[in-house]
Amino acid sequence: MTETPVCRRLVGRTAVVTGAGSGIGLATARRLASEGAQVVCADIDESAGKAAADEVGGVYVQVDVTDPEQVEALFKTAFDTYGSVDIAFNNAGISPPDDDSILTTGLDAWKRVQEVNLTSVYLCCKAALPYMRRQGRGSIINTASFVAVMGAATSQISYTASKGGVLAMSRELGVQFAREGIRVNALCPGPVNTPLLKELFAKDPERAQRRLVHVPVGRFAEPEEIASAVAFLASDDASFVNAAEFLVDGGIAGAYVTPL
Repeated sequence: MTETPVCRRLVGRTAVVTGAGSGIGLATARRLASEGAQVVCADIDESAGKAAADEVGGVYVQVDVTDPEQVEALFKTAFDTYGSVDIAFNNAGISPPDDDSILTTGLDAWKRVQEVNLTSVYLCCKAALPYMRRQGRGSIINTASFVAVMGAATSQISYTASKGGVLAMSRELGVQFAREGIRVNALCPGPVNTPLLKELFAKDPERAQRRLVHVPVGRFAEPEEIASAVAFLASDDASFVNAAEFLVDGGIAGAYVTPL
């Protein structure tokens, strides 16, 4: 159920959201739509993506974000349907169980995670930027992670490296295109209470507790809290926020000893 928005900052703007079928992507599609945006919901899962688009009154596009032609077609559909590409939330990503310690993670797992988490963001930025440059405005928000700025002994080596790449790429693009009216920021969420995380930690409560102890606020984020940050970065309220590592992590990156 979509909550009544407190503001309508995105009326008339077109937003493309990848990974819109669940988790942070779905919460963000709902939030952007509630603020007035026309939302193009992209997901590889047709049933989840269509459900999201139907719920927010948007358009669904089935996309494999690692395929350059499909990504180009996604942004072309957004422009052809609504006449602009104002917001790109490049959010699709994976965290498979075979991505673990560098000692056990095979090259196939490494490459698969890099393709979905990093190369897809490159492709989405590459496809969105020409529309934004013609318009002279745009906001790109790329999903990185708090692990892009911190190390973890409970490693997911390719995931961590991919998110570090997203952070560095976002910074570079934000600097390169700043004077063309385009802002590019890396959203760095802490652990989020998504279906993926719930499933992982239901199987291994000790693993969940090992992470939770490091969160000063004492809980994981809700997807809606991350969506609020995306809506801010997408809006003119963030007009001077650019090339930033935008941490939404409950204080993890600032913590040494957390409260009992």
